[in-house]
Amino acid sequence: MNQELRQLQIQVGATFDPDATVPSSFGNDKDALRALQDSAVLCDRAHWGLIEVRDRDRLQFLHNQTTNDLKSLQPGQGCDTVFVTSTARTIDLATVYVTEDSVLLLVSPEQTQPLLDWLDRYLFPMDRVKLKDLSEEFAIFSLMGAKSAELLASMGVGEIPQQPEGNHQLVQLADMEVRIAVGSGLALPGYTLLIPEDRAATLWNRAIEAGAVPMGDRVWEQLRIQQGRPARDRELTDNYNPLEAGLWQAISFTKGCYIGQETIARLNTYKGVKQRLWGIRLAAPVPPGTTITLDERKVGTLTSHSETEEGAFGLGYVRTQAGGAGLKVKVGEVDGELVAVPFLTHEYYVPPIKE
Repeated sequence: MNQELRQLQIQVGATFDPDATVPSSFGNDKDALRALQDSAVLCDRAHWGLIEVRDRDRLQFLHNQTTNDLKSLQPGQGCDTVFVTSTARTIDLATVYVTEDSVLLLVSPEQTQPLLDWLDRYLFPMDRVKLKDLSEEFAIFSLMGAKSAELLASMGVGEIPQQPEGNHQLVQLADMEVRIAVGSGLALPGYTLLIPEDRAATLWNRAIEAGAVPMGDRVWEQLRIQQGRPARDRELTDNYNPLEAGLWQAISFTKGCYIGQETIARLNTYKGVKQRLWGIRLAAPVPPGTTITLDERKVGTLTSHSETEEGAFGLGYVRTQAGGAGLKVKVGEVDGELVAVPFLTHEYYVPPIKE
């Protein structure tokens, strides 16, 4: 844990849950949500993992282990991809950044070692691939909101904002070298910043001084659920495949063989997706794991829940045959309505704020 960064965060109101490495809140949750609409927020994602893959066969190896077409990526480009089992059950949603001499994988919290172990299982003696955990060596921040590009420009960055999602480059900010990637990790305009751990506090402080509003992990989780980004151990489990999770943008159907490819291709060809992830407007809070019913028949399961400015909201898998957006269901004893979510429809979404 970066103690210098932690002290800076505490000075601006950060509170931490027990054993947490990132602030749960800065006591400004509503202000942070408002800043997404008319300014920019800065969120610490130190609990996410960063894996480096090096050597000659790095791209071919990862191309064979995940769902997206990685071999077509050039240095400076990136994309989302999914690690799946041989039966296409979801392991994790990761973001890939290709550099001149390596591939960086941004992975979900607590998934670094499981993924390293998973990848190691498929390494053969003749493979020219080296894996390394960089999670302790780099800090990870998300800068996002309507004016995140303007804030970066005020800090001396001018080229990245016009580039496609996933594109990235090393930028010199005064005495700091920062990798800035287009995409915030949520359905919001923004950027992911990777910086050596020993410069993290300096970058955080300069971004706050430039006008970024600090945002805690509690708001991130609320936004994740409202926007429909599936999370490991919630929506991304052995019970579901990436098509059911709506991660079509992270799957290539033309790349050829990879682990789980046959199952995914068959599901797509024969329209075999039997359930789908939906947002669910709820009349009252309901715990994850609650059964979703239609006319007293089980049609799905709630996987995540959050309290929002607009009321209770959840994510859940619902059988395809039951219906789609607008369907009225019961979640336990609570009324619910299925709605499309922006992370899966590729639309930016900023939640409204009640005054």
